[in-house]
Amino acid sequence: MLKDFAKLQTFLMVIKEKSFSKASAKLGISQPAVTQQIKFIEDYLDTKIVERKKNGILLTKEGEDLYRIALRLEKAISNSEKELLKIIKKEFTFVIGSSYAIGNYILPNYLGEIKKRIDNEVYMQVGLSTEIIDLLEDKKIDVALIESPVFREGIIYREWVEDELVVFSNQPIPKQLKAEDLFEFDWICRVENSHTRKLTSEVFEEMGVNCNNFNVIGIIGSPTAIKESILHADKNSGRPLVSVMSRHVIKSELEKGMLFEARLKNYKIERKFYIAYSKEKKHDAFVDNVVNYLLTLTKV
Repeated sequence: MLKDFAKLQTFLMVIKEKSFSKASAKLGISQPAVTQQIKFIEDYLDTKIVERKKNGILLTKEGEDLYRIALRLEKAISNSEKELLKIIKKEFTFVIGSSYAIGNYILPNYLGEIKKRIDNEVYMQVGLSTEIIDLLEDKKIDVALIESPVFREGIIYREWVEDELVVFSNQPIPKQLKAEDLFEFDWICRVENSHTRKLTSEVFEEMGVNCNNFNVIGIIGSPTAIKESILHADKNSGRPLVSVMSRHVIKSELEKGMLFEARLKNYKIERKFYIAYSKEKKHDAFVDNVVNYLLTLTKV
């Protein structure tokens, strides 16, 4: 079993997430596959290692022993992978594709560390989630970071960090917005094929609101363009100019008091960012190194 560390990685992820289903999402494999791998370990060791409880996962005594062993192995393998990358000394440009919010506001903070870890140049390409997955399928990028799970055959998807979409303005607005409040603003909306627009429209429909009835003064595709438009909007116009945006995009301006956020009363617009890569590169040392590093960034 030690020759197949993937099963122990699954075991470690189950313990970390305290859930078989959450572990499957993080690992990019099905829940039955997670269950099967845990059963394989238990059959191999001829003992029970985990107990499923209503509030999560409980390790047996043998499971606790295995957990300590697996952690030591994981650390040793991680260190060995770094040494292997030094031996390979392959000079190339590693290409990461990302959707707009991630590429413009999250990934730049970590490119230096990624470059250091693989000892190669790193290039970033930004676009819509669908465009980035197209590039991944065409083998023009090595790893994709996307806001929308555009599922395709032959691609592994790993849940990454959590994101929240909020209403924001350059003027103070109520922190909790009811359906009727939404008609008191001027709006900048995202383009129709935007994942942000899709998620927001679904929540508005649940609230009984049709965004086509808003006073829309512009439709823009770029999060940066929307943020800049609202930052420099006239604060004395009487009606606040608002839009919906990832908190990652406006985080700095919120902290500085340059922008103000609001949430929809009784609703929260949340989503997961995903890491995606080709199944063909599942065992690629460079892809594996970058993906494992990104997965450590649970808070960005």
